[in-house]
Amino acid sequence: MAKRDVPLRWDRKMQQRLARGEAAALGELYDRFASLVHGLAHRVLGDERAADHITRDVFAHVWEHPDTYDPRQGPLRTWVATLTHRLAVQRLRATETAALARGGPGTTEELENKVRHASVAARADYIVQSMPAPLRAALELAYFQRRDYRQTAADLGVTEDEARRRLRLGLQLLSTARDAGTPKTPGAPPGYGGAA
Repeated sequence: MAKRDVPLRWDRKMQQRLARGEAAALGELYDRFASLVHGLAHRVLGDERAADHITRDVFAHVWEHPDTYDPRQGPLRTWVATLTHRLAVQRLRATETAALARGGPGTTEELENKVRHASVAARADYIVQSMPAPLRAALELAYFQRRDYRQTAADLGVTEDEARRRLRLGLQLLSTARDAGTPKTPGAPPGYGGAA
């Protein structure tokens, strides 16, 4: 059995359990993906309470419509992230459109720019969270702790060439966050870099 098939088997079983109405399956799914969902929603909306509402809405949708997930289309994680992104962008557009209608500051073009920027940021978060641990660790050391590649290599206990390779690959993956078309990153939500 191929290594990639193992997570998809879990995804299929999870969908079947949800379709049977197993509350324990929803709890398991929540434990596994709640931080991803909340983090993506917060990144798009910039509001803790709104992110809480989106998180609730995403898991309610999964519970009520488990049949809308198709394991042949990709991992459950990707489907949940895509659903989160779609609901968060809808909420952002609705909130901002209502503010514009009330005569608030801004234009429709500014709203779309805000949505685009939020989408890119959320996609970048998704990419980083989905990266293999060695790449993520190298990026975190280099960019959050301001280590150069030599210090990163020493901290990770790898060669300098390996540290450079990890940083380069991590940055290449992150650069796809700006792509509005089909993502180049395996497992990234389709169209996730776009505005909607």
